[in-house]
Amino acid sequence: MTAPAANPVTNPAANPGWAQAASPFHAGELAIQARLGVQDRLDRQGRRVIRDYLTEQHRQFFAQLPYVLVGTVDGEGRPWASILVGEPGFITAPTDGVASPEVHRTLGIEAQPLYGDPLHRTLAAGADIGLLGIELHSRRRNRINGRVTALGAGGFTVGVSQSFGNCPQYIQARRFDLRAVDAIAPKPVYALTALGDRDREMIAAADTCFIATAYQDAAAGAASGVDVSHRGGQSGFVRMDDPQTLTIPDFSGNLHFNTFGNLELNPHAGLLFLDFDQGDLLYLTGTAEVIWFGDAVAAYPGAERLLRFHLEQGDRVEGSLPLSWSAPEFSSLLASTGPWQDQNHAGSPTLNP
Repeated sequence: MTAPAANPVTNPAANPGWAQAASPFHAGELAIQARLGVQDRLDRQGRRVIRDYLTEQHRQFFAQLPYVLVGTVDGEGRPWASILVGEPGFITAPTDGVASPEVHRTLGIEAQPLYGDPLHRTLAAGADIGLLGIELHSRRRNRINGRVTALGAGGFTVGVSQSFGNCPQYIQARRFDLRAVDAIAPKPVYALTALGDRDREMIAAADTCFIATAYQDAAAGAASGVDVSHRGGQSGFVRMDDPQTLTIPDFSGNLHFNTFGNLELNPHAGLLFLDFDQGDLLYLTGTAEVIWFGDAVAAYPGAERLLRFHLEQGDRVEGSLPLSWSAPEFSSLLASTGPWQDQNHAGSPTLNP
C-alpha cells in the first residue's frame, strides 16, 4: 500500500489567499459557523486557504489524477454527484508558460461522462460545477468550485471561483489500476425511486461515498455554486432506515460546513456510491436534513451530527467504473467511531444548535 502523504506546504507569499472583501463563505455556512462559535476563526482561516485561482501545487495535483468527482445540478434543481475517469493528464490547467494566479483560473477536462452518468443531462455551458480531486491511495484531496465556461465534443473547461485543499481525515487508502475507458459502450442501467436489494447491498458495504449540494443565489457572489464532498467511515457507516431514507454520521472536520451550509439554505442533495469490487455506480438524488443533537447522534460513537437523506430518484449502472482497486487501508481516525448502537432507528430533532 502506498504510504499516505500530506499536501505539500505552499509559500503564502507566493500564493496569496482570498483577496475579495466579501467572505469566501456564504450566508448558510456563516450561520452555522456563528451558531457554533467559530465564525471569526473560520473567517481568518478561510481568507488564508481559500483562493479564486489554482496554486501551482493544485495545478500539478489535478494533472496527475485518473479520476475526479463532479457535482452538478439538473434542470429541476436536483444535485447529482458524478465521477469522470481518464488517463492522467486528462485534466489540465494551462499557464502559457507564465506562472501567475491570473492564468491559473481555468481548468480543462478532456473526458466524457461514463455511460448512464447523470452528467450527460446536467453538463452545459454556463452551469455551476463542483470538482473534488482526490487520490485515495495518498489521501490527498483538493476542491474546486466554478462554472463551465465552454463545452466541446471531447470535454469542457471550468472557470475557477474557489479552490482549496482538504485534510486527509477519514479517507480509506486504496491503490488503483486504470482500465481502458469506454464511455460509449452500453451498460445495464436501473432507474429507482426506492432502494432495492442490490442498492442496499452496495450501501451496507460502503466505507466511502460522495455528496453533492448547492446554493446558487447570485447574492452569494463567488461563494455560490455547487459543492461535492467526500464522506468516509467504517463499512456500514451509512445506515438504511427504510427503502428511501439513509442516515450518515458526520465527524470532526475543518468547520467550513460547505455541505451543511448549502443544506441550511437548500435541502436538495445527491449521493454517489462506488462498488470498488464490481465497478457498479449508484447515483441518488433527493433532500437532506441535519440532525444536530439528541439520542440519534449518540447512536453512532464519534459522530458530532448526522445527515439524513431522503431519496427521490436514482440510477444504478452495472460495471461502469473502469478502475480496479486494492483492499482498503482504513483511516486510523475511524478506530474510535461506530458502529451504530441504535437498532430501532429512532428519530431526533433536527433543530439548529
